[in-house]
Amino acid sequence: MAHGFNEERLAERNNEIDRLNEKLQGIVLLKSIEVDILEDGTLDLADSILRRLDLTVCSVHSKFNLSREKQTQRIIRAMDNPWFSILAHPSGRLINARSPYDVDMERLIVAAKQRGCVLELNAHPDRLDLTDINCKMAKDAGAKIAISTDSHSKTDLALMRFGVAQARRGWLEPNDVVNTMSLPELKKALKRV
Repeated sequence: MAHGFNEERLAERNNEIDRLNEKLQGIVLLKSIEVDILEDGTLDLADSILRRLDLTVCSVHSKFNLSREKQTQRIIRAMDNPWFSILAHPSGRLINARSPYDVDMERLIVAAKQRGCVLELNAHPDRLDLTDINCKMAKDAGAKIAISTDSHSKTDLALMRFGVAQARRGWLEPNDVVNTMSLPELKKALKRV
């Protein structure tokens, strides 16, 4: 939680979102945060705070050099947490900057399907992670995909077109992508507890 964004501040932000949702019409803000997957497969926030969110986006941001088995087990162990919603940038790649970490993507896809977790297709042109091949593998396994822009500014929202193109290359259809769901369908798809 960068820049001093601690559990107390997250709770305050959740309350702010609840107040906004009472006033907004035609739009609902979901409470979420990106959570680090630690080396042992735990998440870097306590379940007591995670349970108060609508969804969590969980990702590996360190220890990229673990063995294939350890990296795969780390992520699957994290998926076992009932508050885990979406696996962000599943291979960790940064195109022309960092190779994907060594992970058994097929096992991750199967684990996500079995646990009701969603895989992110990160639309940022520096990532495009999942690959089109992995998108097709996820489709064939029945795992759901969330297309995300990985936005760090408003202008990044325009990157969604790259994710949609990647999804199409991977033969994904609207029923494979959680972004196409109605709010009640999405909440049901993300609810694991």
